[in-house]
Amino acid sequence: MSYVLPPPPPSEYASPLQQQQPVKRRLWRVAVLAVLLSVISGFIGGVIATQLDDGAATMSDEPYTQVTAAPVVSDDSGSSATSVAMVAQRVANSVVTVSAQVSQSMGEGEATGTGVVVTSNGEILTNAHVVEGATEVRVRFANDTEPVDADVLAFDTGNDLALLKVNASNLVAATFATPGSVRVGDQVVAIGYALALDGGPSVTTGIVSALKRTIFTDSGALNSLIQTDAAISSGNSGGPLVNMRGEVVGINTAVARGDTNSSANNIGFAISVDEVLTVLEQLRSQAAGEERTEGFLGVSIDARTDGGAGSIITTVQPDSPAEAAGIREGDVVLAVDGEPINGQAGLVAAIRDRSPGDTISIELVRGGERLTVSATLVARPQN
Repeated sequence: MSYVLPPPPPSEYASPLQQQQPVKRRLWRVAVLAVLLSVISGFIGGVIATQLDDGAATMSDEPYTQVTAAPVVSDDSGSSATSVAMVAQRVANSVVTVSAQVSQSMGEGEATGTGVVVTSNGEILTNAHVVEGATEVRVRFANDTEPVDADVLAFDTGNDLALLKVNASNLVAATFATPGSVRVGDQVVAIGYALALDGGPSVTTGIVSALKRTIFTDSGALNSLIQTDAAISSGNSGGPLVNMRGEVVGINTAVARGDTNSSANNIGFAISVDEVLTVLEQLRSQAAGEERTEGFLGVSIDARTDGGAGSIITTVQPDSPAEAAGIREGDVVLAVDGEPINGQAGLVAAIRDRSPGDTISIELVRGGERLTVSATLVARPQN
């Protein structure tokens, strides 16, 4: 099983039984590949939109002002739904195409993805894998023909999110759904420049197939994912997954595809709004110069092979928070702070998202008996 990320060239996500490939397309400027790339590539973008001030079409030499306005979060508790066409129209002006110039062993290339406008004065969210290693980043808004320069303020490869900033005002900010409001079975719409096809963005529809999925990536693990059967393709990375009220419920990041040992159909993943809003604040702090330090428990883990849930503790480091909490080798971790740990990647992501000093509650099974312990995390040692 492979997982493909929607926007740029596929970067590989490997798990013990599955591989995930970021849909990160890189169009290499090599004459020999020109014809081939024109057929295979054509990556993404994002739906675009916004109203730029006159003179904001290009970046000013003036330093940008840090934007810290709160993203718009819906307070609508109603269930009024609209048609897919109306949803697409409502969200279009909050979606942009993101183009990144990257330099790798094969030469200079371009990665393309989608972004979501977070604030009216220039903050844009996209996937970290869209802008990773970029020497130059540009975004293009709806109905515009020319891109504008963007600064990468901060990025978090572990959570696959990046915060961009353009010198613009009066942009149309997206509205985010209320955290915790997404349900399995909800109808959703994915928007983005799939395969960088000519014309406007691609709009696909489906439902929320599952919540709180966790997958391994080459950067670690992604957790708190929404699984959807809405078609997500190369170029969709960083674009919005929205509900039928036009509210962003997630940021599209990966798709699964079959391999010689398994098959996969209509399985896509989006980082949930619950996670997005939390990571957004961490990115803003990072942009303001605050160093982000991950929490550290001090254990090694392995996946269960008996069909059960959770992760198995294989080693406990001496003088670690885990040892102080009484965690032992062979314990099975079922939940952290009430959130189920679904497999090996779940515990990795749960600890990574905590900070030093946080006290967490860990539900364990030991010798067939359930127990709960508390551990206070410390800073992850520097390698």
